[in-house]
Amino acid sequence: MKTKVLLDEEEVPKQWYNILPDLPKPLPPFIDPETRAPGVGIAPRIFPKAILAQEVSQERWISIPEEVREVYMLWRPTPLYRAVRLEKALKTPAKIYYKYEGVSPPGSHKPNTAVAQAYYNMKEGIQRLTTETGAGQWGSALAFGCMLFGLKCTVYMVKVSYMQKPYRRVMMEAYGAEVYPSPSDKTEAGRKILRENPDSPGSLGIAISEAIEDALTHEDTNYGIGSVFNHVLLHQTVIGLEAKKQMEVLGEYPDVICGCIGGGSSFSGLIWPFYYDKVSGKAPKNTRFVAVEPTACPSITMGEYTYDHGDTARLTPLVPMHTLGHDYIPPPIHAGGLRYHGIAPTLSVLASTKHVETVAYNQIEVFDAARLFIRTEGIIPAPEPSHGLKAAIDEAIRCKETGEEKVILFLLCGHGYFDMQAYDDYLSGKLMPYEYPREKVEEAMKRLRKLYPWLDEVKSRYIQ
Repeated sequence: MKTKVLLDEEEVPKQWYNILPDLPKPLPPFIDPETRAPGVGIAPRIFPKAILAQEVSQERWISIPEEVREVYMLWRPTPLYRAVRLEKALKTPAKIYYKYEGVSPPGSHKPNTAVAQAYYNMKEGIQRLTTETGAGQWGSALAFGCMLFGLKCTVYMVKVSYMQKPYRRVMMEAYGAEVYPSPSDKTEAGRKILRENPDSPGSLGIAISEAIEDALTHEDTNYGIGSVFNHVLLHQTVIGLEAKKQMEVLGEYPDVICGCIGGGSSFSGLIWPFYYDKVSGKAPKNTRFVAVEPTACPSITMGEYTYDHGDTARLTPLVPMHTLGHDYIPPPIHAGGLRYHGIAPTLSVLASTKHVETVAYNQIEVFDAARLFIRTEGIIPAPEPSHGLKAAIDEAIRCKETGEEKVILFLLCGHGYFDMQAYDDYLSGKLMPYEYPREKVEEAMKRLRKLYPWLDEVKSRYIQ
């Protein structure tokens, strides 16, 4: 029995897959709140031309620059494992496979886009990139990418994670980045939040505002984004393209694919190539795609599909996505990478058209699943991908009840070796099963409509 599949480095994909030509319906445009019409707002001022072109491209396959592939080969292709011991512990007839992205130098899937973004900015003469980070995975990855291509890097790290995960900060600094807890006194957006609430724990929305403001106010600086936007998600398709090859080696094809969603990049990177098989009539099975989020930040399972800003200070245009409200302040759960108020617009389209299933779990359920995985497979998973792991375990238990021999694939998009505080809190019984109140979402949507009374008119025009 094969328990892992390792591809040769020459099999690192040469092209990324772009889902835009194959979506079940066209992606709604961004809206400029000043004109109430489609518009990209500040995007041309903070992204390089190559990235902007990828963001709206209708080309199905986009070539990966050789310089980027060479960096990928430091750790790619990543392994595909069969979780045999987990299967035995569950007494399930299902086969459970996982694609492991924790072997990258920063320890997650994030360098797949960080390296590409650093490369394109370097080619266009940019000297520095700014960004936000929650758990620190994205900040670590962009610091790594900037280091490789000779760029400076400034990271605004959500304050609660900055305090919870000091070694992530040290890792970013080791790669050469400067790191600030957000909200900070370095930007007007940060200072405004601190005046209103000096003890603010921060949020990804606030950190995004700070990073964008920094980029807008420095001529030699651009902004790097770790999720949500199309170009980020297509860079991540190296995951799914490799996984397809690895499943072919095994003579298998997944019945169900599970993964966590914060902004949606790792999940999309895994499922998009399998989705392409379905829409092009090549898929041997009617594969289900299951996106998993925390009940503490239920953007897609509880949020409204409408137009909202991607950041707290409202610097971005209005984005068509499921949202909890751009002023969302997350509870300090340990899955810091999933604490974002919105979601990738492409994922909103796939979920609203029922091409993707969605489910939410509380952090106790998730850490229970992680503990079982640790004690069977040995790898300590990050809290974020443990959400997808939980869904995979639930699917395997259902197979035990029905006798079905399904093939389950989930994405272990990063290791949890910097999350020992989270595991300490869990093992000592300090974690709480937090659920975000629906009333708070309703209140946020009222505030959004008060800010933009014309919102529903624009929504009805572009979001069907």
